[in-house]
Amino acid sequence: MPDRSLVPPPGAPRVAAIDLGTNSVRLIVAEVDGPDSYQVLDDERAQTRLGFRLNETGRLDPERAEQTLEALERMQAIAEGFEVEELRAVGTAALRDAENGAAFVQAARERFGLEIEIISPEAEAELAMRSVRKHFPLGEGAAAIVDIGGGSMEVVFTTAGMINEVHSMPLGAVRLTERYVHSDPIDAIDWRRLRSGIDRELREHIGKPPFPTPTLIGSGGTFTAMGALAMHDRQGEVGSVQGYSMTTAEFQHQLRRLREAPIAMRRRFSGLNADRADIIVAGAAAISRLARRLDVSRILINDRGIRDGLLLEMISRQDPPGHGTGDRLDAARIFARKCRSNPRHTEHVASLAAQLFDTLHDALDERIDLASEDRELLMAAGLMHDVGYLIRHSGHHKHAYHLIRHSDLDGFTGYELELIANIVRYHRRAHPSKKHENWQRVRKQDRERVTQLAGILRLADGLDRTHAQTVQGVRVTGVDERCVELAVDADEDPWVEIGDARRKADLLEEAIGRRVVLRRDEAAVRPS
Repeated sequence: MPDRSLVPPPGAPRVAAIDLGTNSVRLIVAEVDGPDSYQVLDDERAQTRLGFRLNETGRLDPERAEQTLEALERMQAIAEGFEVEELRAVGTAALRDAENGAAFVQAARERFGLEIEIISPEAEAELAMRSVRKHFPLGEGAAAIVDIGGGSMEVVFTTAGMINEVHSMPLGAVRLTERYVHSDPIDAIDWRRLRSGIDRELREHIGKPPFPTPTLIGSGGTFTAMGALAMHDRQGEVGSVQGYSMTTAEFQHQLRRLREAPIAMRRRFSGLNADRADIIVAGAAAISRLARRLDVSRILINDRGIRDGLLLEMISRQDPPGHGTGDRLDAARIFARKCRSNPRHTEHVASLAAQLFDTLHDALDERIDLASEDRELLMAAGLMHDVGYLIRHSGHHKHAYHLIRHSDLDGFTGYELELIANIVRYHRRAHPSKKHENWQRVRKQDRERVTQLAGILRLADGLDRTHAQTVQGVRVTGVDERCVELAVDADEDPWVEIGDARRKADLLEEAIGRRVVLRRDEAAVRPS
């Protein structure tokens, strides 16, 4: 634990984060010393096991809830003693799942004024991912980012540092222990049921992994404990496990040791906190079965996790000089390049989309109710519409949705990224549907304009079908109650582009209530 006598002199902003989990409550207090950088001033932990018997009763145990409230009040006082500018407290699986989770949040607010935010599993995974991006060179390869707590496990599939899929499963160490482990040491029947239960959840939530992930980067108490056990075996001592690398064979060896030992013996294992001895087997089993399903060969330990992600998120919002002030479309361009998109094609599609936006808005102002900021969202979607190719060609529009939604681009709010991601999601194939989970995230009042923008992007993409930038411009030349006529400006015969645009005009036609007619603008043809 950091020495509080070493608190730096005042001046730099200070922030604090509380992670309220199923097994423990943790506080970290830090001083900001630059963009995405901080120094830890204090680090506190209290094991209150808020999720005790939650899987059985569906409610927070009164005694454990009271212990947790007392720990929170003490941690809040510590943070206030450091005169932090912002304290953010988040609750995860236990508060999400408990029938009386909201009452617990209200009690903390009324008793000592602490606001607790119950975050979604996806937000939890994104915080873990933010921490990993800061501390691990993800490179161009694929990896699985995993955070396991007492109540749940979050898995993020990434390629080249970009999020492709996020899954949350009820595979926390406390939850699994209470449900399946009824013997000490665990006997063959309990062990078989535990593994089967874990495998069932993995099949249901992940199924076939989207791509091979030889590397797994894990955060949470189970990972740090397993890393410490392996480090002690290898080096004879335990130090910081941040970044510690172990093979899956080493992990399996430690799991066998733990499985064969009774709890009383586990408590004496070097590297394992005694208060984790009763839940470590179930938590490690969940990681083991996941690694097996993903064919993982190497496990890296991130001992920072969600609290680190919270601090980094708070620091990014402070927007220090030179950070996060760039042009929003430049951020989209940089992201598209990272995803290996073809810049000539994507820039051209964005330009054609902007032209379509302007000409349709002028000609159909009574039908297209779009604002200037929608034009920028459309252009950003055009610049990023092909990022899904980073994952694979098939279904690249769906992959692009997840990559953009989780991109955390400078200048865009989370909801703006949701809108852009949906515009890109529908630039090909299926139309928006209430059955689509992504469409349910778009507010009802925004669905018509997102459909219109997606229809425009779909048409613009068709107008550069050959990626040769044959079409230089497009404009409305006629409008009536039944159709809109668009003239396409091109030096060479754009028959391929016009044919593809005609096939892709369906969504825009649905959005504006008129048939779209495309032809070459003969008046604009330049003499050869």
